[in-house]
Amino acid sequence: MATNFGSGKKWVVKIVFCFLLLLVPMTSAGRATVGTSSSSISHQKLEVKKHLKHLNRPAVKSIKLLIILSSKTTQFRCDQVFIQKGALLGRSKISSKSKPITQLWHLTGRCPEGTIPIRRTKKDDILRASSVQQFGKKKHRTIPKPRSAEPDLISQSGHQHAIVYVEGDKYYGAKATINVWDPKIQQPNEFSLSQIWLLGGSFGQDLNSIEAGWQVSPDLYGDNNTRLFTYWTSDAYQATGCYNLLCTGFIQINNEIAMGASIHPLSGYGDSQYDISILVWKDPKEGNWWMQFGNDYVLGYWPAFLFSYLSDSASMIEWGGEVVNSQSDGQHTSTQMGSGHFPSEGFGKASYFKNIQIVDASNKLKAPSDIGTFTEQPNCYNVQTGNAGNWGNYFYYGGPGRNPNCP
Repeated sequence: MATNFGSGKKWVVKIVFCFLLLLVPMTSAGRATVGTSSSSISHQKLEVKKHLKHLNRPAVKSIKLLIILSSKTTQFRCDQVFIQKGALLGRSKISSKSKPITQLWHLTGRCPEGTIPIRRTKKDDILRASSVQQFGKKKHRTIPKPRSAEPDLISQSGHQHAIVYVEGDKYYGAKATINVWDPKIQQPNEFSLSQIWLLGGSFGQDLNSIEAGWQVSPDLYGDNNTRLFTYWTSDAYQATGCYNLLCTGFIQINNEIAMGASIHPLSGYGDSQYDISILVWKDPKEGNWWMQFGNDYVLGYWPAFLFSYLSDSASMIEWGGEVVNSQSDGQHTSTQMGSGHFPSEGFGKASYFKNIQIVDASNKLKAPSDIGTFTEQPNCYNVQTGNAGNWGNYFYYGGPGRNPNCP
């Protein structure tokens, strides 16, 4: 049944930031090298120090979590900030029978009332990036254009996809329930993600994109954990936008869910299955794009002024997986997408999106029509759609990457 999103009064948000500090063992592998001279090194250290000061704030409260299996410590830091915004909230009333999902930092505590959690940035996080300016940003244009695809946006970028999409109408939001896995990553500079894209504009330099889902990205986070993430850009990943809260953009209001934090538990092959529900929708009065996690957590919003085309509506919605294939030796990467298994293996083995929906001009959720599918190399990663009962419109997707049919 279609669901109409409610609206509320304007309000003032007083936010105290609770910072998450992920202490990763110090290594030199994967660090950016700006130069070998002492002046270049000094300049790099200064840039890193300034950027860390910009991202991180003095602690008000700390909570430590020791994860014995990975020998890592997570620390939460709080800092007081005041933000005044007018906003209208909406909520989805779609029910879910998914098993509960938490984040690992919940094991030892939560941020206090009136705060929001932020994963604290470490020096090594920035040093893994190609430059301070590129930290927290996607390195390539990563949006597939399924119909009349442009080569520079797909094959030459090294990114590969297995997606379902709709286009040709005005869309005011999208929703899906996404199976959560821990795909294996071959190289530290590769990633694997599963997400929703809301796109506006052309596939040139003015592309607007809002993205949300889960990802494994050693380059960004310094580990192979499966993490909740968001991304946005208003100029096709050139100068604007970033992951999570690593730049000005997405405004978080929720103190229970941390962007960039590890998701727990995860699905197992032939074992228990876990999924997350993500909804992004446009407030019809204020024009901001809101994000909801599960049925209870409205996380925050992207202000309308960030975008040009998305200030009106999205012209394409995509759901699915994406990986980076950085191999230059003629062999395909073995980085997995989704569960690392092909769609034909079905429930409990292949990864899925279910109950994919769009928000229409009446501000209601409904099933999408005229669904298309797209993948660059179906022998490496593939997608299969279906429709059934309480799963609504769904699809299985993913694959192992390199295999006898994907050399």
